Amino acid sequence: MFVLMAAYNFLSRQTPVCTMDQKHHRRCTTLVLLSVVLAMLFGNGLLVQGAKPDLGGPEVGQTEGVVKCANLIYGKNKTSVCFSEDFLAQVHKNTYIETHRRFFPVKLESSELYDYPFSVFTGEGSFTLTKPQRENMRHYLVNGGFVVASAGCSSKPWNASFGSEMKKMFPESKMTVLEAIHPVFHTVYDITSSEYKPGKTKLPTLRGLEIDGKIVLIWSLDGLNDTAKAGPNCCCCGGNEIKAAEKVNVNLLAYAVMY
Repeated sequence: MFVLMAAYNFLSRQTPVCTMDQKHHRRCTTLVLLSVVLAMLFGNGLLVQGAKPDLGGPEVGQTEGVVKCANLIYGKNKTSVCFSEDFLAQVHKNTYIETHRRFFPVKLESSELYDYPFSVFTGEGSFTLTKPQRENMRHYLVNGGFVVASAGCSSKPWNASFGSEMKKMFPESKMTVLEAIHPVFHTVYDITSSEYKPGKTKLPTLRGLEIDGKIVLIWSLDGLNDTAKAGPNCCCCGGNEIKAAEKVNVNLLAYAVMY
């Protein structure tokens, strides 16, 4: 798995991420990647049946090379049904990254979380995490997982609860607002500004948690739920949702996989 990810990351850096009009290029790159990976695996004897590395505990991975995205269930069975999945199809369409087109409901305290390299943590209203949920989320982020935290309908009680929980999980770390030059704004789309539900057009305000030089969690107080596409019963009533949410979420997933 580590060899596969290394080869993928190397080739990703040699070619542009955005490939809307490069089907032939994509096919060629895929064949080259497959050849490199097979050669490296045979050379290291990792294709021997039953040979698996000892990871020393849960590690974040992917299934069959396809990125699966979790919709987290947390607190007392709290989750979101109003976060649009449309960006997953856009990732598949515009990049080399293969994705499942639907979210998977996953309990935050579950070991199943480690099957999902990308997770959405969203909702409205106040909440409190359990100790097992805090411990599992911290371990998940430290070991390669990525979380998009989004306040549904710009919910102030939800933001207050999330900020409090982050201080408990990472008392040694401080989240910072990302600048316009950060890669999360440029992996697939160049995002320099966005319209909001009300107010002025501006660069989306994203707070990031960094571990070992990489952002592993993005927190949007305004919201990246893209509720206009999330279903007929979803809206951002009174909130100030980011209208470029789909493009931002595409960039975030690409960043999570590439860096």
